[in-house]
Amino acid sequence: MMVGGVWRDIPRDTKSTGGAFVRPETVFRNWLSSRDAESQRFHLYVAKACPWAHRTLILRALKGLERAIPVFYAGPYMGENGWEYGSGGIRYLHELYARAKPDYTGRVSVPVLWDSKTQAIVNNESSEIIRMLNREFNALATKKLPDLYPESLRSEIDAVNDRVYRTVNNGVYRAGFATAQDKHEEAVTELFATLDWLEKRLARRRWLCGARMTEADVRLFTTLARFDAVYYSHFKCNLRRLVDYPRLWRYTRRFYALPGVARTVDLAEIKSHYYRSMKHINPTQIVPKGPLLDFRLH
Repeated sequence: MMVGGVWRDIPRDTKSTGGAFVRPETVFRNWLSSRDAESQRFHLYVAKACPWAHRTLILRALKGLERAIPVFYAGPYMGENGWEYGSGGIRYLHELYARAKPDYTGRVSVPVLWDSKTQAIVNNESSEIIRMLNREFNALATKKLPDLYPESLRSEIDAVNDRVYRTVNNGVYRAGFATAQDKHEEAVTELFATLDWLEKRLARRRWLCGARMTEADVRLFTTLARFDAVYYSHFKCNLRRLVDYPRLWRYTRRFYALPGVARTVDLAEIKSHYYRSMKHINPTQIVPKGPLLDFRLH
């Protein structure tokens, strides 16, 4: 994180929360309108390994915004200086935060939507970035994609998003980063209660909110794609695997088959990041060879 604009390698504090992992709120929360959207002006700084950044890559691919929105990728290993880049005008992500706000105090995270014209961070909250990509960049999109946050479904989407975020997207981190047994078990219990709920929900629906895909599906997929490869073992979320849920597993593969999605999934880089970067969980930094996963529909 940064303190007063200076980068410091400070571990997350769970002592003050009784061993529970509490994710801090993102800070840069500006909103673009369709009038602001200019080709090549806004850039995405991401990491392929990060599930939150992965959301933005999926929207960029589904809408055909690759030419309009350049992207810069961090390497998989996060060391004492945080996310490291080989392009994009920076070496470390914290340099971008310092450029945007010289006295910034807070976590340095991806994704970042960067305005190259004003040299400012527009937003670093993935849920808001994907909504902007969904609607405000339509004039630059080369692929037709139905609105992923339609007014008629917003209350249902919001309700699903709320539960999935708390117990699944962030739930795996609450389990993996907990430093107290009861906090870990609480997170794992809530996680699998929601996976069971989602499995039953998909018995009546093709997508989470009915017959059409919505942003709720994007937000869930990035966690499911990492589940068996990382969260099951590395974060000790091992009551069941994703492949043990027939409907959720098929749903994940159906999403993976959407045009452009497969090339946003890099399991080798995902595994390398989690197992090598989080030495407090995996001191040896050994990356397991398995499991063997095939996301293709057959």
